[in-house]
Amino acid sequence: MPDISLTTLVLLCTAALVAGWIDAVVGGGGLLLLPALLLGLPHVPAAHILGTNKAVAIVGTTGAAVTYVRKAPVRVGMAVRIGLAALAGSMGGAFFAAGISSDVLRPVIMVVLLGVAAFVMLRPSFGTAEAKGAATRARVVTAIVLVGGGIGFYDGLFGPGTGTFLVLALTAVLHLDLVTASATAKIVNVCTNAGALAMFAYQGTVIWQLAALMAVFNLAGGMFGARMALRKGAEFVRGVLLVVVFSLVAKLAFDQWS
Repeated sequence: MPDISLTTLVLLCTAALVAGWIDAVVGGGGLLLLPALLLGLPHVPAAHILGTNKAVAIVGTTGAAVTYVRKAPVRVGMAVRIGLAALAGSMGGAFFAAGISSDVLRPVIMVVLLGVAAFVMLRPSFGTAEAKGAATRARVVTAIVLVGGGIGFYDGLFGPGTGTFLVLALTAVLHLDLVTASATAKIVNVCTNAGALAMFAYQGTVIWQLAALMAVFNLAGGMFGARMALRKGAEFVRGVLLVVVFSLVAKLAFDQWS
């Protein structure tokens, strides 16, 4: 484990807590967690940052998924099928991620952050409107191949915004309402995290001691966020998400080009 100051450790655990909450409510906890690790551990190789991020995220995502499944109308079988495709995709993405440096990673994350922010700003109904219609067999196959495989690969390769992208894609492709899409996304996200984590663990790029501590906070945030989403919905999260996104873009840009 690298030498980490108490202040940095507290900030990383706080980021893990908030990221778990955001990820459970609206997806995209990685928008906070991964950049926080990059900023808090600037001298740690990118592959170790990615591996540690997965070890933390899978705990909070699993807690949120269990909470949703108990209280939301989730088609677990369909979610698992999409999740298995996502698992394979994430392992492939994690394999290619091993050689990526932080200098390459930061600009990509900034582009992803700005893309998500633009979508949220241009779609005021994001996370609030109930989707209509039923999923056909063709839509389910599309979800398995494109949503599962494609977003799974992205999650293994980079990761930030995966939960948000899953919610968006599942709502658009399968015509799920927000709560069901969020719940389904959590099950799929557990699979993508598991696939990527298996690859990172095999490569020895996980800081397990730090991940174990941060995972406790991520789990608490995830379970609390899932309960809040079931009670209140995700509209109030939009403002928080935008503030976080633009703050992180500014900090990453400063570190990249200063």
